Amino acid sequence: MADEPLDASPPAPSAAAAADGVSSSSSSAAPAPALRPRREAFEYGLLPIPKLVFPEATLTQTLAQLKERLAPGGARVGAAALAEALQIPAEQAALVFGTLAAVLPAEDPALGEDGAGEADLRDLLLFLYIQSYKRLVPRGHKDSPAVADVWPSTSAFDGCLSALSPIQFIRCNSRRFMPSQVDEEAHQLSYLQKHMANILTLLADSVDGEGDDSMVLTMETFEHLGFLLHFSEGTPLSQSASFFANSDPDMPAAPVPAALVHDWILQHIASTLEFMAEKSSAKENSLQNASDPDVTMSDAVTNTRIHSSSPTGTSAPNNPGYYRNTTFVEGFSKTSVVKQASDMKGHSIKVLNCHDSVIYILAPLKYATVYGSSDTTIVLGAIGKVVKVEHCERVQIIAASKRICIANCRECTFYLGVNHQPLIVGDNHKLQVAPFNTYYPQLGEHLAQVGVDPNVNKWDQPFVLGVVDPHDSLSHPAGVSDVQAESATCLDPDLFTNFLIPSWFEPQGPTKYNPFTLPEVYWASQRKKHASLEDIQKNIRELEIDDNRKKELACALHAQFKDWLYASGNIRQLYCLQGE
Repeated sequence: MADEPLDASPPAPSAAAAADGVSSSSSSAAPAPALRPRREAFEYGLLPIPKLVFPEATLTQTLAQLKERLAPGGARVGAAALAEALQIPAEQAALVFGTLAAVLPAEDPALGEDGAGEADLRDLLLFLYIQSYKRLVPRGHKDSPAVADVWPSTSAFDGCLSALSPIQFIRCNSRRFMPSQVDEEAHQLSYLQKHMANILTLLADSVDGEGDDSMVLTMETFEHLGFLLHFSEGTPLSQSASFFANSDPDMPAAPVPAALVHDWILQHIASTLEFMAEKSSAKENSLQNASDPDVTMSDAVTNTRIHSSSPTGTSAPNNPGYYRNTTFVEGFSKTSVVKQASDMKGHSIKVLNCHDSVIYILAPLKYATVYGSSDTTIVLGAIGKVVKVEHCERVQIIAASKRICIANCRECTFYLGVNHQPLIVGDNHKLQVAPFNTYYPQLGEHLAQVGVDPNVNKWDQPFVLGVVDPHDSLSHPAGVSDVQAESATCLDPDLFTNFLIPSWFEPQGPTKYNPFTLPEVYWASQRKKHASLEDIQKNIRELEIDDNRKKELACALHAQFKDWLYASGNIRQLYCLQGE
């Protein structure tokens, strides 16, 4: 899903240029910054809590009534007030505030990094509004029988899942049926385009006047739209619009009519959508006479042990004009990949459709997504906001993070160092959780950099929501009601093992051991294993057998160890260790 970057900005819309006091001739000479959706809000900010998802026909009215109910308490709102207003459990209200804090474009000191404080009412209204968003429907595949066994298998709750298994991904050698990054972003922009008038109505203040002049927005309120939209060059919204640009901090700009803001936003959205459509069309035309360049069979089944840079066809570049905040690791099979801080060009990582591999992400980041992978071990070093794992099977996730959300996964094990309860949603089966089990030399520094506290680990306290995801565009069968998702069980301490990360680069660092405290029951199991191993070694040394028998014993042990490596999936890690 890492598509060709849109490496240029769209031309400035003439209407917007006129509104900004710039002639159309000058605007055509210089490209305008592209107005894009903030993907973090849509990718990590949607919660499958039914009472947060209001019918579209009454959405604006319901939120306006909620605003009236909460506003008398001031510009700030606490979780208790929201719980009472929406009649939801206090735990769910706290989850709302924590998730909001995790997806805000900048930290709100009054709310706090963990969402334990009070939220700005405007941010809360925007967060609640986009809970009505429906994800993009997957495109149909031209060869339906070839993908009839879509993986993970469909269920009465899923309707249909949007990804193939990694094996089918390699077999089909095409991703044209899957929503691309450009498709998803265009879908989000179209949603905002459709709903912007209602969003501005919710945020606007009423003043004396008639018609459009009776609803106005202050510059401060206008900046809160940065929760949903941003310019690709990073320019603040208020500095990009003439009605607020270059305002004197000592003399704040006067409020402007909401209708003017609405027209300005729609003009920029339309320009960006038109540009994206042109680029998409050009790419499709170029592919009509060429095979899919994304992942070839030779790329997918390569046996290269370590990739530390960006191999062609499997890891997308981060173009400053488009994917400036995301690094992709995609389509790897039977290989090992390491990404360190120097390899990152942004604050997010996406690991997509990887199979039978070991992926090491040893860098401090804000967000991480793992999607559509199987039989793979993925190490996520330090994630300061959210990790999201979706549609995976038989993966091992080793993650140190503030938060993690697990959705629609099968037979996966999660070794976690998390400051908040793991959120489990969707159609999951046979999940296991265990304490964090690894380290690398820079881990302690990375944890401090992104604000993850190794003294707090809630790995064994999952927060379980429902199976049905109301943000899924695919309809669910009639009569199916939501039920609580299957939770995760704690890994048997006797099956717990430490994971060793090879020191390929810069082996020196202050972190010499796992910074997360191991629970006593797991420590006891580790000590027991160590003692048993010492006893076995002692007994073997004391055996009075000739050299030939010793060789036979060594061969038998070697064969059994090799069988265990393959059966456990640890053979790939051994290849990595041999590469040191």
